[in-house]
Amino acid sequence: MQDLVARMNAVCDAQPFDTTWYVKDLATGWEADRGGDVVVPSASTRKTSILMHALSMVHEGKLRLDEPCTIEKRLQEGVDSGTYQYMTPGCVIPLRDAFVNMIITSDNVCTQIVLERLDRDELNAWCKRIGMTGTTHRVNFPPPGLPWDHPVEAVASTTARDQGVLLDRMVAGARDAPAAAFLGATPELCGLALDILSWQRLRNLIPSLLPQKAKVANKTGRGPRGRMDAGVVYKNDAPRFIISVYTDRVPDTLPDGLPGYTAAYATAGRLTRLCWDVMN
Repeated sequence: MQDLVARMNAVCDAQPFDTTWYVKDLATGWEADRGGDVVVPSASTRKTSILMHALSMVHEGKLRLDEPCTIEKRLQEGVDSGTYQYMTPGCVIPLRDAFVNMIITSDNVCTQIVLERLDRDELNAWCKRIGMTGTTHRVNFPPPGLPWDHPVEAVASTTARDQGVLLDRMVAGARDAPAAAFLGATPELCGLALDILSWQRLRNLIPSLLPQKAKVANKTGRGPRGRMDAGVVYKNDAPRFIISVYTDRVPDTLPDGLPGYTAAYATAGRLTRLCWDVMN
């Protein structure tokens, strides 16, 4: 496995930006990281913890999956991701569908619907309690026009390891009631969360170099400073390994003239493919 780590680090060293990553082999428990505890902007990868915390509130009876949610015009203003910004105001969906769209298209209308039903202090406390010690949810959405070199403290932040810890606990929770209870949920709710992540429509990061039908339960992120992704990669419908990749301080334009984000996408894809080839 040390050769795998060396090859992964070589991919990162070749890029004109910072990359942190975390990986865990779910068959053996082996894990490794590159700057796994470095705090970086989370962008939309934060939505996995939002989803799981919200599902814990479903378990407590404070939220209902069938609760009707109205797509209001105020929620569509200034939104730049997802599809519900284009829908006719007034349409109604169940909260369960808001969860789904928050993840699979990173829809920020649906994210706002979910966040308005949560308390940020409670969300942060939940993250700390389950072991996401480097994660902080701040504003619901970053202020407009945030420069690419903004401070981490201006946005929600996390670490590559934190996202791996969360996904690892979700995988365990889907199999085991006490592990699910640690998240404040049930195996069924943990399984639902992983199912939702596996319906992800954005496959340009972790899944990009995997076989077309490879199952991946992941959540991507996009911010002024970089691109990121964290997920569970499956083999034969069973969780095989966890990987999270955070690229940071990605230049707008590479030396060859191509957009910087293309190299960020390629880096996440190549790191995942290295793990896929070794672990499979």
